[in-house]
Amino acid sequence: MVRLTAHYLGICYLLHPWLGYTALGGAIILVALTLLTEVLTRRPTKAISSFAASRSELAQAGHRNAEAIVAMGMVGRMVHRWAEANREYMAGQWSASDVVGGLGAVSKVLRMVLQSAVLGVGAFLVIHQEATAGIIIAGAILAARALAPVDLAIAHWKAFAACRQSWDRLNRLLTLLPPEQTPMLLPAPREKLTVENASVAPPGSVKLVLQDVSFKLERGNALGVIGPTGSGKSSLARLLVGVWQPVRGKIRLDGCTFDQWSSEVLGSHIGYLPQDVELLSGTVAQNIARFEPEADPKAVLAAAKAAGVHELIIELDEGYKTQVGERGEALSAGQAQRIALARALYRDPFLIVLDEPNSNLDAAGDEALTRAILGVRARGGIVIVIAHRPSAIAGVDLLLVLKQGRAQAFGPKDEVLSKVLQRDAAPAAPRPLKVVSDKRNASS
Repeated sequence: MVRLTAHYLGICYLLHPWLGYTALGGAIILVALTLLTEVLTRRPTKAISSFAASRSELAQAGHRNAEAIVAMGMVGRMVHRWAEANREYMAGQWSASDVVGGLGAVSKVLRMVLQSAVLGVGAFLVIHQEATAGIIIAGAILAARALAPVDLAIAHWKAFAACRQSWDRLNRLLTLLPPEQTPMLLPAPREKLTVENASVAPPGSVKLVLQDVSFKLERGNALGVIGPTGSGKSSLARLLVGVWQPVRGKIRLDGCTFDQWSSEVLGSHIGYLPQDVELLSGTVAQNIARFEPEADPKAVLAAAKAAGVHELIIELDEGYKTQVGERGEALSAGQAQRIALARALYRDPFLIVLDEPNSNLDAAGDEALTRAILGVRARGGIVIVIAHRPSAIAGVDLLLVLKQGRAQAFGPKDEVLSKVLQRDAAPAAPRPLKVVSDKRNASS
């Protein structure tokens, strides 16, 4: 745009210097308007992005929790919150549009004034016999061509500013990611998991939710992790599967830290059942196979049988080809959790982390979960179970107790449970008796 404008201004100057000066003066005024547009639209455009994100988050939250919202009479309040977010978004849009539209109209008026000025200067030159009538027409056309790109830029400045802010946010996000490297292919882990003084904080926060946790698991071990709410159990699960990175300390598989594997290769060695189970839109088989392009049907069946969910799947309308719907909405919570367990067991990963794996299971599901844990141990894998219900740790041999983000006890399950039960059952120290004299009796 700058080169095109400079080209036309140069031709105007060649026709006559005064025509060039006149067109250049108009171009400077329009550039100043462009800069003013940038200053006045920067804040509204930034606000629009924030309001749009807030509006979108509210809509998605409403969709995810639609049943609870309807059941508890929260529809009107959620609609009001979304309407308020939408009102702020629209107000930002109107503010930015008013600025761009107003300055765009001013620029068009100035361009028309400039064209008239070019015609006036050309007429003045013709009167003084310094130019011909053809130069008047040519100068007016060239001046209009020179300033049209600037006028167009002002008219579309809001979209340009939004695009630039999106580009800046994307660049900032990408700078936070480590450079993509192709590490050397390592052998699959088969022996041990080591956690060395690991501490972790949620992304974007500096507050540690897990501090200096250390333990070591050998092949065939199953660890149960218990503790009160807010003790850091789910944070430990995210740390062990590589979703969160340790602030300090190391997580090692067979002595190798997670960053020595690529994410795809590491993911093939790990099975994960998160606390909030979400299946992706697709068939049951695709979800179990983690959407591998050419999944092995035998591996899918083996994972389903290991999770004790094969019979449940074949009773569905289309069996393994049943569409689970968006976020698994076509299945019950228990069905989705058991299918997600099969996904975690797919292709026999070495490390399996289960966060509240029986929160939606019945007695049959609890038995299937215990059999799955014992099956992983029998083949030489490692299982870590985050649990609130005792039935979830029936198949584990080790226990870790967390409290306020720190490890309180670690060791064989029976020993740790006995210590915890003894501590909880210990009677409180008796309060000393306080003798209070009765002044009325004493006086009588």
